[in-house]
Amino acid sequence: MANVATHPETTLSTAEIAALALSLAHLGTGPQATTARRALRALVGDGAHDDVVAATLATLTEPLDASTADRARVVAAAITEHRVVRLCYGDAGANVTIREVEPVTCLVHRDHWYLVGWCRMRRGVRAFRFDRVLAVEATGLRARPRRADRYLPFQRRLTAA
Repeated sequence: MANVATHPETTLSTAEIAALALSLAHLGTGPQATTARRALRALVGDGAHDDVVAATLATLTEPLDASTADRARVVAAAITEHRVVRLCYGDAGANVTIREVEPVTCLVHRDHWYLVGWCRMRRGVRAFRFDRVLAVEATGLRARPRRADRYLPFQRRLTAA
């Protein structure tokens, strides 16, 4: 099979990178996963000039541990199918809550993966660190389709002129 030429103007949106990374997160450590992670690193650059970018890229391209990967699979399926998930979540203060969340996307910032979605308990957008999600289950309930780009941090917001 011939090598495919790269296109220097290939850019991915934040939502596309998040979707690719989530898909890679639970692939494990097989040869396809290793190759796919190398390709993602090539697409997003090395981040050497920025500590936050470099740490985020390292997290994006490392396989998740088995239990976190299992939770990531449930979340990925719920995002794809527009289904609500029920989280058992421990916050930074070790307070545990059960929440129904309409998952929209996942992202990585520095050393952590986050599920971003509409929290029905808080009636607002929330980000949940994967390592604080103690359990996740699909509820079978339909979630309202939401555009991922409206749920990602650091996005420019259009203002009315």
